[in-house]
Amino acid sequence: MRISNCSAVVTGGASGLGRAAVDKLHGAGARVVIMDLPGSPGQELAQQLGDNAEFVAGDVTVPADVERAVETAVALAPLRVAVAAAGIGPPVRLFGRDGVIGWDKAKLIIDVNVIGTYNLLSHASHAMSYNEPEDQERGVVICTASIAAYEGQVGQVAYAASKGAVVSLTLPAARELAGHAIRVMTVAPGLFDTPLMASMPEKAKLSVAAQVPHPARLGAPAEYAALLEHIVLNPMLNGEVIRLDGAIRMAPK
Repeated sequence: MRISNCSAVVTGGASGLGRAAVDKLHGAGARVVIMDLPGSPGQELAQQLGDNAEFVAGDVTVPADVERAVETAVALAPLRVAVAAAGIGPPVRLFGRDGVIGWDKAKLIIDVNVIGTYNLLSHASHAMSYNEPEDQERGVVICTASIAAYEGQVGQVAYAASKGAVVSLTLPAARELAGHAIRVMTVAPGLFDTPLMASMPEKAKLSVAAQVPHPARLGAPAEYAALLEHIVLNPMLNGEVIRLDGAIRMAPK
């Protein structure tokens, strides 16, 4: 399926992996809708990209906000690509010195990573179902999990559970949407050079990067985006989760 002459929506598109996805899709000729929080640099990014890029401020946990982003994309061109890149992962332990840590902190992680992904998947696929097929396809939704879904570390119970849910929804979603000629894929990144990593001291970043067997470095967001592009272009990729991690298997902590 071609990327040009269609629209795409990317949640969490103002920074990190989402920003790389926006750059790749826009560069390939798609009209891209960047959805991110109101305080994000999404508007500046859209202005920087110029034509064929629009920013929609919103929260992925709010269905109406996601629907608005999808409708904005549909108004530009047939929506054929949706990327769920919005996510959060602060460390949250089950209990600490003062006792049990409230569910509200864990719930926010679940809401953004699982409900946010589900909202985009449902609204985007519904819009795609009205497309005329191109090369026997109507569209593709690409979700973002994490290797924490498989090897969550200490303090990642909520985060690992949320990304495990994204992994688990991939195949049944692909099966459900197959009748509409819509594919569903998920990428599970390892350690990537995102704003979260940028806040770490350089010594800590080098230590983390050294854990990756090969290449022994942090992944570049552009490498994540390159995989997204290949997923869109390769119609046999469906219902699968691809680890993008340099062969790392995370230690307990």
